[in-house]
Parts: sequence; C-alpha cells; structure tokens
Amino acid sequence: MTFPEMFHWGVATAAYQIEGAANLDGKGLSVWDMMCRRPGAVFENHNGEVACDHYHRFREDVAIMKELGVKAYRLSISWPRVLPEGIGKVNDKGMAFYHQLIDSLRENDIEPFVTLFHWDYPQTLFQRGGWLNPDSSNWFAEYTRVVIDALSDRVNHWITLNEPQCFIGLGHYRTEHAPGLSLTLPDVLKAAHHVLLSHGKAVQTIRQYSKQPTNIGYAPVGDLAVPDDETAAADVDAAREETFSIKPGSFFNSVFWMDPILLGHYPEQSRESYGLVRDDISDADMAIIREPIDFLGVNIYNARRVTADQKGKPQILSRPAGYWQTAMDWPVEPTALYWGPKFFHERYNIPIIITENGMANQDCVSADGRVHDPQRIEFLRRYLRQLGRAYADGVKVQGYFIWSLLDNFEWAYGYSKRFGIVYIDYATQQRICKDSAYWYKQVIATNGAILDNSTDG
Repeated sequence: MTFPEMFHWGVATAAYQIEGAANLDGKGLSVWDMMCRRPGAVFENHNGEVACDHYHRFREDVAIMKELGVKAYRLSISWPRVLPEGIGKVNDKGMAFYHQLIDSLRENDIEPFVTLFHWDYPQTLFQRGGWLNPDSSNWFAEYTRVVIDALSDRVNHWITLNEPQCFIGLGHYRTEHAPGLSLTLPDVLKAAHHVLLSHGKAVQTIRQYSKQPTNIGYAPVGDLAVPDDETAAADVDAAREETFSIKPGSFFNSVFWMDPILLGHYPEQSRESYGLVRDDISDADMAIIREPIDFLGVNIYNARRVTADQKGKPQILSRPAGYWQTAMDWPVEPTALYWGPKFFHERYNIPIIITENGMANQDCVSADGRVHDPQRIEFLRRYLRQLGRAYADGVKVQGYFIWSLLDNFEWAYGYSKRFGIVYIDYATQQRICKDSAYWYKQVIATNGAILDNSTDG
C-alpha cells in the first residue's frame, strides 16, 4: 500500500467539542452555548461547558499526539473566544490560548491545519441576523483577518468552513443543530449564499494578509454513492450521477456546496430541487465565491450503494439484514474512500484531503485498564485500504484526518457517542489511548505499509 511521501497523517477535533472553558477568560457565547440551554435539545441536556477541558489540558493532548507520531492536527478556532462580540475588540486571553496551542504543536513537529469555522457562531452576531444578514460575509472576513494576523506566521494550512450541509441544513432548515431554526426555503438559500460568500472572502483575506505562503481548503460533507458492481460501467455511471444529485428540499448533498466554489456557478439542478431562481446573484459574488483554493477537504463516513435501473438511472439499494453499522447507525461502506475521492477529483480536478473519517463505537474501559476497540481498527483498516487504492489509481490524495483524536461532545448527541482514538473519562478527565490509537501509530510510522498485511478491502 503506497501513499505519497509527504502524506498528511492526522487527527481532527473542533473547538466547541473539546475545549470547554465556555465561560472563562472573556469568551463570548456561541449559538451552541445557547442550544445547550434549550431543554431537550441535546441528549440528557449535556453541554460543552467543560467537554474534554482541552483549554487547560492541551499540552497533555499534544503530548499524546507526539507519542502517536501524528504528523498533522486539524483544529478549529472558536470565533467567540477570540472575538466575543463576533467583530470588534479582540479577546487577548482567548487568542493567547491559540498562540500557546500552535507553539506547542510546532515544538512537537506537528503541522497545524486550522479550520476557521466549525459551527460555534457568535451569539451576538446571530442576534443581528446571523448568516441571513448581508453583512455576515464581511463579519467573517474581519474575523479571518484577526486570526491570520495572529497565527499565520506559524500556520500555513487553512480550512475556511466545516460542513455547511450541517450548520445550514440541520441548523437553519431542520432543527437538530444550532441555532435550531426552521426557515423557509428562500431564507435558507439566502443564508447559504452568504456562507459561500464568506468562504470566498476568507480565502481572499488569507491570501492578502498571510505572513507566509498558504495552502487553503474547504471541508464540506462528501455526500456520495458507490456502485454496487464496480465492474459494471452502468453502475459506476449511476453512482456518479447519484453523487452529484440534489434531492428536492434537502441540503444534504455535495454538488450545491461544491460547484459554486470550484466551478463558479450553482448547479442547474438547484433550480429544479429548490426552485432556485436567483437572477439577483451578481457575477461579482460568484467571482468571490470561486476564489481559487488549493485543496478540497471532504468529510466522508459512509455512502449510498446504487445500481443502474433499466433506464440507466440510479437505484438506491437496501442493505442486507444485519449489515454493519456504527454507533451512529451509519452503514459501514469502505469503498466510499475510493469512489468519493475519485468522483470529486474527476469533477473538480483539485487535490483531495480526507478531513474527517472515523467511527463512533460503544467503547469502555476493560478490566485491564485498557480500551479495546477492534471494530474501529477494522473500520479504519478497510477505509484506508480504499483510500490507498484511490491514490494508486491517480487521485491526488494529500492527507487523511481521523475523526477524532478525543472522545468529545457530539453535538445533539451530547457525550453518548465516542468517536475518539483516545478515551475520555469525563468525570476525571483521564485520557486513555485506545487500541486503535496504537494501531494508527503503526500506520503512520510505516506510511500505510502495514495495511498490506491483509488482502480484503
């Protein structure tokens, strides 16, 4: 199994899910702080006030990454921690935390990949309309400038936004995620356009003000389909068509969130699926949205399996009884890490980084004091073999980030789902590396060569 010599073997987290210190050192409120105060919105009314206490324990967490040989760490900045009002005065104590974290990573030869927005939108800006406000893209650009001025002397890998499908689709159209709104379709489309503009303005800001050369990406959900019969051209074509489809009334797709950024226009299907007729969208807006980026990050966990019907159109197949699912009830579909990167690379001709992939499992501490998670090891092994296959077939794959380094606050699921390769005892904040962490250490050390020890997918 071959991966590029400079492949980014990494782990990923997000600020609200691990930092805690939600009300300390001048941090402002986020929409997720407020969501957690809504009775019943989060599993057993859990919240992120302490989480993994990474704010106070980051050096311990960096030491764990160093011990595991991790080459790159994808983290996010808490917007309201550095700008409590969303814009305006910088919170020096909040920014000092990120200075120390980046310094610690650099001291341990771990490359930081910094995500500017991973869902913790400032509550003060939400009260001014949030993503619906036409000024929201300028607010995001101002925030980006603050972060770039502070950290770009030591950070050159940037990701603008994480999974707009979730923070818009699930947060503004459906109500599972913060801020928990159920907007009309026209308003959701307005917010989505402002989000894409925010991405473009952030890219412009990074390019203009970075203190060193930059590598800029974007990390939507890689929503996709895989062919039931990989040897049948009709099934492959059907899977490709399904991957770039838009279902009426659903924002959980890839093409609506990727085409504007990478091709410079909204997909034609959006007119049919959303009734999107936005003749007021200017060429200037689209030019900003299409500001060139260096890589496409995709967060891939699973995929639909399809075959071609008699007319050659995609037919989504049901899964056999007893199929393997994760603790999120998501199907395990390793070929997603072959066909996803392949389809996205074909369509957009841009390097691919898997910015999230991993498995929620029912982990526990065993009598020997260790956490044995063979299911996660098997999950990762199968998926990584497929990613290696994609690279071998010519896909420009540059990196892979496990979700997640730590068990953490899993949004509306609270602490009921464990994605980490490091177990967190939330009562004591003890960290225990799971078996999968030590297995991943071997993967990194051999640049994937140990994946050759088995022959199946």
